[in-house]
Amino acid sequence: MLARRITTYAIKRSFLKRSQQWHIRQRQMSTTTPVANPPSSSHAAVLGGITTELDRIAPRIDLRADQIEILEGPSDFYDTLKYMIKRANKRIYLSTLYIGKSEHELVSCIREALQQNKDLKVSILTDALRGTRETPKPSCASLLSPLAVDFPDQVEIRMYHTPNLTGLRKRLIPKRINEGWGLQHMKIYGIDDKVILSGANLSSDYFTNRQDRYHLFSSKRVADYFARIHYTMCRVSFLLEPSVPPDTYSLIWPEDNAAPSPLEDPKSYVIAATELFKPLIAASTSFQGPRSSQNTAFNTTIYPLLTLPRSLNNELPALQSILSTPLPNGSSYFFTAGYFNPDPAITTSLLAASSNLRVSSDNQSPVSTTVLTASPWANGFYGSKGVSGMLPPAYTLLSRRFLQAATQTAPGAVTFREWRRGTVGLMDGWTYHAKGLWLTLPSSAASGTQKIGESAMATPPLSLGPSVTIIGSSNYTVRSYSLDVEVGAIVVTTNLGLQGRLKEEEENLLQYSKVVTEEDLKGGERRVGWRVRVAMWIVRIVGGSL
Repeated sequence: MLARRITTYAIKRSFLKRSQQWHIRQRQMSTTTPVANPPSSSHAAVLGGITTELDRIAPRIDLRADQIEILEGPSDFYDTLKYMIKRANKRIYLSTLYIGKSEHELVSCIREALQQNKDLKVSILTDALRGTRETPKPSCASLLSPLAVDFPDQVEIRMYHTPNLTGLRKRLIPKRINEGWGLQHMKIYGIDDKVILSGANLSSDYFTNRQDRYHLFSSKRVADYFARIHYTMCRVSFLLEPSVPPDTYSLIWPEDNAAPSPLEDPKSYVIAATELFKPLIAASTSFQGPRSSQNTAFNTTIYPLLTLPRSLNNELPALQSILSTPLPNGSSYFFTAGYFNPDPAITTSLLAASSNLRVSSDNQSPVSTTVLTASPWANGFYGSKGVSGMLPPAYTLLSRRFLQAATQTAPGAVTFREWRRGTVGLMDGWTYHAKGLWLTLPSSAASGTQKIGESAMATPPLSLGPSVTIIGSSNYTVRSYSLDVEVGAIVVTTNLGLQGRLKEEEENLLQYSKVVTEEDLKGGERRVGWRVRVAMWIVRIVGGSL
């Protein structure tokens, strides 16, 4: 195979103007009228307004609520993943930041499935920086290389490399922190006609004591869609080529890839990748099965989300659309991120939603907003050496700044909570890595018939939990939207059962949390020193992000 090897570097860098970093498709005209009077809005009107806006931003897939299963914790996620892999018939496609270098059991499950079925195809996509960081010691790449040796016609290993880290910058920045310049951060775990969307990577802590979120979609249309995302990214990623011995490797850039190497021509790489992915997130794209206007089977809709560094991003406008929706009093937002550093646009939208909706025109409770993040003792970088050890206090500083802004913009409107289950590094200590947004409408609503798109659904008289949620890999940070590849989905439902399961998911995350205030983050062991502030400034200056 003719190819360029990763050992060839170019000093050329890609500098794009801020105005060029976002490619948000122009909105299409809609015939549906948005919600105008929040206090009297029914569930049908509110959800109709939300889906009208989302139809302008993202593709959509309609399905039944019973095709979505919410897994509770790390062990459920791991057991389900292994069960699905062992019974795979035609395809396994896994997009993740990395697979832990010691995950021999997971690799054995894949190997067993390949041995039992010669028609099974396996495609694995990881990040090149994280996947090779420990080289020449054991790494993700060396763990996976033997699979490609033993099953050359069935297995392909790809590794994405950011176009933001090239030349002199790549040579000078230490491996331990170079992920701050961009990563393949998607978490898509597809087996046959099922797919899990999550924020979890594939390593022992994510299988045991690292809390995340995991939604399993049993839908061919959903699985096929995210397979297209996965395989398209593989076409613009390095190929892992095994060497001798089997656990050694090289990364090559095949000549038939759909873009030039990001290390040789980062600007052209971004342009080519953008053109490949643009059709996949076009709002006019609909992945539906046969249906009629009287079909009540579809009571749930998902809107796929994708972020491609410096070019495509439909997640941010979709999230802002949800946060700007007029809501009836008694509604609530719940927002969480393991690493709390929201993009300024999200912070503004969260605070604006809280501020604008706090005034009640009747006797109902006003709209509430709850924010949940990891405490320093549940942060994966807690106790790390060097610069990484400064990250927990850096997030403390960012949390405090958010609370200061909340006090000024929406006093009393936001409840801020921190999650802690033991202490990282000690026995029974957990880390927190969940992220997402939930919207819950009040418990009373007008009865009648609601339509999401063309599907008619009975509007329930009560809301048992969230009607809208966002699931995926994004941490909703500046880095997520300018440096990392992210994928996710918005779920909109009128089904009481799914609403109840989403409520249980919220409660599961909140059970290990407590309320913290601005004062709690100012002094004592939460005090942030000048070294952390300087380090944060340096990272920004050299083009990185938390």
